[in-house]
Amino acid sequence: MSLARVATFAFAGIEAVPVEVQVQLASGLPAFLVVGLADKAVGESRERVRAALTGLGLSLPPKRILVNLAPADLAKEGSHYDLPIALALLAAMDVLPREELAGFAALGELGLDGALLPVAGVLPAALGASQRNLGLICPAAQGAEAAWAGRGQVLAPADLPALLNHFRGVQVLAPPAPPHLAPEPWRGPCLSEVKGQETAKRALEIAAAGGHNLLLVGPPGAGKSMLAQRLPGLLPDLSPEEALELSLVHSVAGLLRDGRLLTRPPFRDPHHSASQAALIGGGNKGRPGEISLAHHGVLFLDEWPEFPRPALESLRQPMESGRAVIARANAHVTWPARFQLIAAMNPCRCGFLGDPGRECSRAPRCGEEYTDRLSGPLLDRMDLTVEVQPVPAAELSRAPAGETTAAVAARVARARAVQRARYGEDGPRHNAAAEGAALEEKLVLDEMARQLLEQATERLGLSARGHTRMLRVARTIADLAGSAAVTRAHVAEALAYRGRRGMRRIG
Repeated sequence: MSLARVATFAFAGIEAVPVEVQVQLASGLPAFLVVGLADKAVGESRERVRAALTGLGLSLPPKRILVNLAPADLAKEGSHYDLPIALALLAAMDVLPREELAGFAALGELGLDGALLPVAGVLPAALGASQRNLGLICPAAQGAEAAWAGRGQVLAPADLPALLNHFRGVQVLAPPAPPHLAPEPWRGPCLSEVKGQETAKRALEIAAAGGHNLLLVGPPGAGKSMLAQRLPGLLPDLSPEEALELSLVHSVAGLLRDGRLLTRPPFRDPHHSASQAALIGGGNKGRPGEISLAHHGVLFLDEWPEFPRPALESLRQPMESGRAVIARANAHVTWPARFQLIAAMNPCRCGFLGDPGRECSRAPRCGEEYTDRLSGPLLDRMDLTVEVQPVPAAELSRAPAGETTAAVAARVARARAVQRARYGEDGPRHNAAAEGAALEEKLVLDEMARQLLEQATERLGLSARGHTRMLRVARTIADLAGSAAVTRAHVAEALAYRGRRGMRRIG
């Protein structure tokens, strides 16, 4: 009887959970069995491994081959178990040295010709291997991804024969070079292309500077989506820590390409037919949702009231906590979800409420019914609300070009730098994330501003959450103005963005 072991990983959110692939060759009727709570993709590894070994000129021994994925009570999913199963089998057949394999973890999908194909989760696997003082064996296409995260030796062969030759000493695999995290210039649409809409562009700048949630309301064609699409260009590059967190999520989701890590804030814009699982995450495998794929970036929900009500209501807890907790009978997974929500909606179903020549016969009731699709607690979490009105034809044709994305982004970057200095390296990354003592101690509210805030809170019936969110917006406005203290003018501007005509529950 021969037994060999190779380390690999399963994934619970962005955490790499150690898994040991054990292969035993024993006397008995020829069989190839995989046990250890494996899904269909893992069970099919038998045929891919068999075909890959046949391509090497090797045949399976006429014995009982038992593959155990330990721990046996942890669900195993995905095709990345192909490579560790093949390596453990080759070690059990004495084709590869067990001692050298003991220093590595492995993951990768096998092609029928022995090629190593990209798989999801290489980045968290590299971190997990480093924490356990192991090297990592992964497909060549993902070698740079593993080299960036891992501190141990990384082997990234293009196929199984290259890996065998490396262990036999016939050839040496060159270590992959980690990718260079150079800032990427913004190549998206420019803010200067937006004619008019000065109030909306000001709100967009404030939202970018403080990481605030923004709601754009207006008739069809007013420019709501056009404005939202230009927000990512105003945001600063991700820090190395933020790039790692975001790239971990995208790696597990299988969305990283060519081993390139993400250095710019993501922009996710799911269709309004998206389900609750698509937005928040979940399903049978507890996959990340759009809010996690938008981590440290922007989630844009166009036609906001058209989304399913349960999906919208499920946004409330992640918007406060910055994480999505997926609880299922067979899985409990936590995904990071610190996103900035930008929503756009029409004032009513027909879209022309308030336009006497175009509104429907059910106005204003149609607007109330349309707004009723959004709950009060959800609207209360929107820091800025702006009415976007159509720009007259004369202004569209004659208005000069406005400020460029680069010019506004420079002001946003200066405001973000002030916030980083205010809260420190271990504090919130922007004003929208500040709470408790961090907000109270750093707010610096002058007396006239405090009086105005107290009056507004009483008259508008602001909730405690609405009060705090308005303070954060006022602090961001002061940062853009270069003011150390929050003045009455800053609070007044924040108040102007706190409500909208026709939305009864904004408070």
